[in-house]
Amino acid sequence: MSMQNAIKSITTTQISQKKGVEKITMLTAYDALMAKIFDGDVVWILVGDSLQMSFFGGQDTLSSTLDSMIYHTQAVCNGAKKSLIVCDLPFGSTTTSHLALQSAIRIYKETKAQAVKLEVGFEGIKSIKMLVENGIAVMAHIGLKPQFVRSEGGYKVQGKTQENIESLINLAQDIERSGAFSILLEGVRAEAAKQITQSVKIPIIGIGSGVDVDGQVLVWSDAFGFFEEFKPKFVRQYLKGAELLRQGVRKYVEDVKSGHFPSEQESY
Repeated sequence: MSMQNAIKSITTTQISQKKGVEKITMLTAYDALMAKIFDGDVVWILVGDSLQMSFFGGQDTLSSTLDSMIYHTQAVCNGAKKSLIVCDLPFGSTTTSHLALQSAIRIYKETKAQAVKLEVGFEGIKSIKMLVENGIAVMAHIGLKPQFVRSEGGYKVQGKTQENIESLINLAQDIERSGAFSILLEGVRAEAAKQITQSVKIPIIGIGSGVDVDGQVLVWSDAFGFFEEFKPKFVRQYLKGAELLRQGVRKYVEDVKSGHFPSEQESY
């Protein structure tokens, strides 16, 4: 039996139970085609606002809208039937706890996502509580927060000082107490990430945060070589996707120009 057939629909409870038992795997997806390919092989698919950069070609994630996140989440839900799907709450959609709840309710009503993700500091604890109290499963995003890139003056690695590590540990514990079922930890030094992971009972999914977390997530276009502008240090490329696709495109163009496509068998 293949992994595709063996894995049934994943729930937030099942993911929570994997902490300390097995590593959790997550990839991003933004459309039904990719979601269907990833479905079941990774337990979790994130419809990240990273789509604004890798899919739309923007300079950062800040211009992503709630409408666009819902649209792409609908597409991913059409493609993935087994993996758990979580949708990012975009910049500007969580400025108050009431707005965060309204945004999350729209996602739950208009898509089949099982959870939402929001970038938070200590000020976001109230929003997490509000969402959880209203039946919304929450993944909190801490550490390097792309939605804060302009206010923080760039993408800055976290966990470099003991004060910062202690702050992140306290934040993670507050998030756990607020009812979130998991945390995404981005851009945190490996030793600090290990301490944060050990400080809470909920799963910590890392990106650029070392190996001693409960699982990993990568943006699919980074992992499979389709995003070529730059390769972050923490990315491992498992495929030269863009190169392979260009080869296919060039072969198609060659066959059309030479008259080799379509053949008699490919014609009515």
